[in-house]
Amino acid sequence: MRDIVEIGMGKTAQRGYHLDDIAIVPSRRTRDVDDVSTSWQLDAYKFGIPCVAHPSDAIMSPASAVALGRLGGLGVLNVEGLWTRYEDPRKQLEALAEAGEDENLTARLQQLYAAEPIKPELIAERVREMRALAGDGNVTVAVRVSPQHTLALAPVILDSGVDLLVIQGTIVSAEHVSTVDEPLNLKEFIADLDLPVIVGGCTNYQTALHLMRTGAAGVIVGIGADHLTTSEAVLGIRVPMASAIADAAAARRDYLDETGGRYVHLIADGDLHTSGDIAKALGCGADAVMLGAPLSLADGMPGNGLWWHPSASHPKLPRGSIGLTPEPLGTLEQVLYGPATDPDGLLNLFGGLKRAMAKCGYRDLKEFQKVGLLLDN
Repeated sequence: MRDIVEIGMGKTAQRGYHLDDIAIVPSRRTRDVDDVSTSWQLDAYKFGIPCVAHPSDAIMSPASAVALGRLGGLGVLNVEGLWTRYEDPRKQLEALAEAGEDENLTARLQQLYAAEPIKPELIAERVREMRALAGDGNVTVAVRVSPQHTLALAPVILDSGVDLLVIQGTIVSAEHVSTVDEPLNLKEFIADLDLPVIVGGCTNYQTALHLMRTGAAGVIVGIGADHLTTSEAVLGIRVPMASAIADAAAARRDYLDETGGRYVHLIADGDLHTSGDIAKALGCGADAVMLGAPLSLADGMPGNGLWWHPSASHPKLPRGSIGLTPEPLGTLEQVLYGPATDPDGLLNLFGGLKRAMAKCGYRDLKEFQKVGLLLDN
């Protein structure tokens, strides 16, 4: 049980820790880096690196999703984004990148999303496009939908033939209460599907356990917070990711016992900027990480150097700024695998992870979840 601190008479708060608050502790053993594996598997789908792309239009187009898949990760296209609103949104994305920092980019982003509705026929077209780009390659086709639009868009998404479905919002619960709309019953919805579903985000043990009980194959931990996210300023919500991941991992252990062996994968989403952050998230118990801003540093991303969280375009309550990277740091392959020309852990993200695992003596990701951690604040 974590520390409970009294912050005033009759009011207590639970102490939580961010990834910056902890460090990895090497063991008595080291291992050759070439003997280390970063592969993992979700249901029937295998991946070379524990990287899931954040479904932001800034980094995910049909082409970039397939490119990430070819490099061993999982690309996720947002079916509520610009690629399902416009026949070809590249002109809009280029104009946004050229607008400059002096313009109100948030208002312009909101206008882009409001100007055109989601077109179901484009959802099917984008999935076909990803299939065609993937060819015979071993690429998993995945899309993201929000809980609010899942019931309406599910028929066209499922008919399009995706491999994996991501149901993601800022905060997703297994027990949404509404007196206005028919709430999405995740347990009933997932039970009727024959494809794996990832749901999230969540921030604590109880919610993680409830989401696992819906039958989800994976649970997203965190709200995607980074240096541009404004969820704390707008909503007062801040997620200490080290504690959130560890709590969700405890829920996974309990669910494993409860079900007699059903393992649910945890995907950390937030507070992730460098290869060291990735290593610490996995050391806390995550199986994979969801990356947004780090992938926007790659050349050729659809946002042309811009990064924004999907919630930054909310029509009434945007919760993120838009950032511009003056120059890309390298290709997508360099960002993932190097070689690095930057000493700050922004390139060769998974080469850095692999070396951290080797320095600590672990040969695979499941073993690395047992690594020792040090709290130094």
